[in-house]
Parts: sequence; C-alpha cells; structure tokens
Amino acid sequence: MRAPLWRRITLNAAGIGVFLISAFPVFWMVSTAFKPNGEIFSATPHPLPEHPTLGHFRFVVDGGVAGVSFWHYLANSAILAISTVLISGLLALLAATAVARFRFRFRTTFLIMLLIVQMVPCEALVIPLFVDLKRMDMLNSLVGLTAVYVGFALPFGIWMLRGFVAAVPKELEEAAALDGAGHLRIFFRVLLPLVAPGLVATSVFSFITAWNEFPFAYTFLKDQDKATLPIMLQFFFGRSGNDWGPIMAASTLLTLPVIAFFLIVQRRMVSGLVAGAVKG
Repeated sequence: MRAPLWRRITLNAAGIGVFLISAFPVFWMVSTAFKPNGEIFSATPHPLPEHPTLGHFRFVVDGGVAGVSFWHYLANSAILAISTVLISGLLALLAATAVARFRFRFRTTFLIMLLIVQMVPCEALVIPLFVDLKRMDMLNSLVGLTAVYVGFALPFGIWMLRGFVAAVPKELEEAAALDGAGHLRIFFRVLLPLVAPGLVATSVFSFITAWNEFPFAYTFLKDQDKATLPIMLQFFFGRSGNDWGPIMAASTLLTLPVIAFFLIVQRRMVSGLVAGAVKG
C-alpha cells in the first residue's frame, strides 16, 4: 500500500533539508577556496566568488608555508591509507571467518573485547603507544604509524565482517568442497565474493580513518618529509592569524581523494552483490 501523498512530500522535504544542512559547510569550503582575500574578509560575504582565483591552490601545491611540496604530503598520506586498508582488510576478513565459522574457547570474550576496545578514546592511548613505538624503534616511521592505524581499524572490521561471513550459508562451502575445491579455492571463489560488500564498507572506514587522522601522526612523526596532509594543514594556522584561503584550498584538496575512493569502491560494492548472487 502506497504512503499518503502528504507523508511522502514531508519525508522528501525533510531529506532535502538534511542534505542541504549537511552539504552547506562543504559548499562554503569550496567556495572560499576560490575567493581572493578581499572577498574572504569582506563584511558582506557572498555565497559564490565574484572574482574566482586559483592563487590559494597554487600556494598550497607549491608548499608556500611548509616548504615541502603538496605532492610529497599526498604520497605519504596515500601510502598510509592504502596500506591500512589492505592490511586491516585481510586480517579482519581472516579473523571474522574464524569467529563466524569455528567454535573455540573464549570466543564470546573475544567478541566482547572488540566492542570494549572501540569504546576507549584514542587520545588516551597516545602516550602508551608513543612509549611502545619508541621501545620498538618505530617512532618517526610510516611503518609504525601504519601499525597503529591497522590496530584501530581491526576491531570494527572484524565485528562488521563477522556478520557478513555468518550470513553466508555453509551449504555453499560444503557443495564446493564436494566438487573438489580446496580451502583456498572455497575462500576466494565462494566466500570472498559474497562478503565483498562488507569488505568494501570496512575499507571505506579504514581509509577515512587513516587519511584524516591527525593526533597520532603529529605526535609520532617528527621529520617534515614524513608528514601527512592533515599535518600540512596546520601550518596555515598561526599566532598572528589564520590564512583562510589556503586553509580552505588545502581542505578541498584533502577531501577529493576520499570522495574518489568512495566512488570507486561503491561500484565494487554493487558488483560484489551481483557476483555473489549469480555465480556458483
């Protein structure tokens, strides 16, 4: 039975209102990035730039404040984010398969600990992790920071993928085994396509976490040539004032890879659902 017309209109209007409220800060950020300083600090701000300029973007890309090229920071952030996605995704999928398919001692305790770990504030772990990385001689290292990001992404990934793996009927794996498929073939040809949507969801979470993270990167990385994009962004904040044009330009550039990554994996999510539904 179709909903009344007034109800559909109300729900659509509410959805449009929520979208506009959520999108307005992003719109203002992009608009400010193209405004010259005179328009940014004008007493009568305008939604769109009257005299658009790319000067702020050139200033950011050329490393006008930090002295290091934007592309160097971008490469560091990309290495961290992609490494976190790949490592955490693989480990989370293996752990989720073990939790969902096998019964072992302390299994329930392990699942409860996954929830408890996610309740701990990240800021409370800065000093303990700093001490641990220093003991392992992994401070000021992208490898050490990647290990930290993987550790934070794993609990969420395991918990989410566990539901996807548990939803896959065991009969499919048993049928593949009867046809002569080995464990690896069953894992890659039967289980992996069916849990691909969950793997994509966890990869989005892992990518955004590693891409936007600031406190750990700022604390653990000392050399400027190993810094990430969020660290570069803080160079535009100073005691004498904030350079809002480059700040908004850098924030816009920082957002674009996340949007691109989401659009790419969104297609993979749909293809994963279709592949899991029609392939034997």
